[in-house]
Amino acid sequence: MLPVQINTFFLVVKLPWHGTLFLVTQITLSFCTCVSVPVLLQLRQVVTYPIWLIYTTFMRLFRNPQPAITLKDPEVKYALRLIDKEEVSHDTRRFRFALPSMEHVLGLPLGQHIYLSARIDGALVVRPYTPVSSDDDKGFVDLVVKIYFRGVHPKFPDGGKMSQYLDSLKIGDTIDFRGPSGLLVYKGKGKFDIRPEKKAEPVTKTVKYVGMIAGGTGITPMLQIIRAIIKDKDDPTTCQLLFANQTEKDILLRSELDEIQAQNPSRFKCWYTLDTAPENWDYSQGFVNQEMIRDHLPPPQNDVLILMCGPPPMIQYACIPNLDKLGYAKDMRFSF
Repeated sequence: MLPVQINTFFLVVKLPWHGTLFLVTQITLSFCTCVSVPVLLQLRQVVTYPIWLIYTTFMRLFRNPQPAITLKDPEVKYALRLIDKEEVSHDTRRFRFALPSMEHVLGLPLGQHIYLSARIDGALVVRPYTPVSSDDDKGFVDLVVKIYFRGVHPKFPDGGKMSQYLDSLKIGDTIDFRGPSGLLVYKGKGKFDIRPEKKAEPVTKTVKYVGMIAGGTGITPMLQIIRAIIKDKDDPTTCQLLFANQTEKDILLRSELDEIQAQNPSRFKCWYTLDTAPENWDYSQGFVNQEMIRDHLPPPQNDVLILMCGPPPMIQYACIPNLDKLGYAKDMRFSF
């Protein structure tokens, strides 16, 4: 007859957002009997099982919850409050809006956009925008917006209604957000879900090379996808961006684009073209043309997708005709 004691067991449970809680369970079993080693092991498992059950129950109860989604219903408008406004350039602002709580994310799939709506001079004005923040950011959403001021552009003497309205907002004011909206979603690892039209089922296209043609504020949906690809070290997709602007000072988010290229030269390349270029300009000058596309975007093949976003005349008269001439099939391109 041998005295046998099974050692004390300790269970420690960490609660991620409430610090660390130590739950100690002590189990001691003493008796006198003739016990073989295999029986001892079986007894140890029997005693340990309830502790494991307690542990798994606690982990299910206290595991990190999924972040709260702001845009739960694409048909509902959500009033968000302006909490910060930054002057990026003479005519560009970064607006930061608070989400319902610090644990909320916007809930916008990559490649999709939102609509802002406001009643301006008695009329409802609705405009699409793509945030420059992402669902990695909790508690806020950022928009970078070019302000079209009254009396600056001869073709639009009244300027941009929504952009000027945004510029007039004061900290604490609210504006209505609605979304998500859009026909393209980037799923990662080169996989895009593209809907031919709003009510159609998405068609999945998987590619190795993404070419991008952006004009002005059309850079914002491109930047979302570029960031997602670069962030995922296991994403083999490479990106090449052709970015058109009027002048050098009009290039939005240039410092970030240049930094991404410098840190990831084999995964991302950026080329600029300006309507009016300064002396000693190292990039292209003029409208997007066949030569720029051929030299700075991936060639037409089945594992290529060309994304376009910019002013309608640029897409209609510069991008599409030149892509046609170079042999890019319609299923190799998408316009936001």
